Amino acid sequence: MIERVHLNILRQIERDGSLTAAARSLYLTQSALSHAIKKLEQNSGAQIWEREGRRVQLTPAGQHLLNAAERLLPQLERVDAVLADYASGEQGALRIGMECHPCYQWLLRVVEPYLKAWPGVDVDVIQQFRFGGMAALFNHDIDILVTPDPLEKPGVIFEPVFDYEQVLVVGIEHPLAEREWVEAGDLTSQVLLSYPVDPTRLDIFTELLGPARSAPRRHKTIESTDIMLQMVAAGRGVAALPRWLVAEYAQQMPITTVRLGRHGIPKQIHLGVRKPDLEQRPIAGFLELAASISRSA
Repeated sequence: MIERVHLNILRQIERDGSLTAAARSLYLTQSALSHAIKKLEQNSGAQIWEREGRRVQLTPAGQHLLNAAERLLPQLERVDAVLADYASGEQGALRIGMECHPCYQWLLRVVEPYLKAWPGVDVDVIQQFRFGGMAALFNHDIDILVTPDPLEKPGVIFEPVFDYEQVLVVGIEHPLAEREWVEAGDLTSQVLLSYPVDPTRLDIFTELLGPARSAPRRHKTIESTDIMLQMVAAGRGVAALPRWLVAEYAQQMPITTVRLGRHGIPKQIHLGVRKPDLEQRPIAGFLELAASISRSA
């Protein structure tokens, strides 16, 4: 009853905003597009959309079908790509999702040797998810999820591949630079710089400031690691980042690190994969290589 073309039509209308634009994107006439949906309505007995001038408004049934399209089409497109790879003799592409800004720097250490070891596999990195990293993994939008905060879910396994410590980064002339460690109260007078991530997912809030019911004087978000650390070096604020990442920048910048809390904040980078995919050699090979490189670091 429901064909792939119906899902494609609804997704394209959602993306383009009108029947005319969607028809153009799908290389169909507008009448052919409308006829396909009308036939589906006749066969299913459910109205999919209502016309409002040149635009269409989805009914609840149409919205349900659109949600299914957003979930199913990426999986079908992945199947198409894999079959095409088999047909051409290639081994395919590995799609890696990132839930951690600084993890990208770590990932670069793994990707270069991986591409050499697996010449038939391309690597694509995705950092923006429509429904979040776990949803992207379940929906087959990605093959591997890189995250410091794994969630235990049936059908998914997370492998820890890299241990690190989250630390406070300050300029070498900063009053806190000589401290061995800082408490939450030490940050109430500071401008805290971070990536544009919800504070509930930032360790400095969840592990240090939150439990002490403290807050920085100001919280400012910055997308770029380089700019963030330039700001820290200039005395414009402090930041919480992995110690290994700061060590790389400290060779060229006047910055240093201070432990967050007396016992610090230990973290791990995890790689999440769907359990059945562990049998796929390119995915298993990436996990093995990532763990090997991290052990030798």
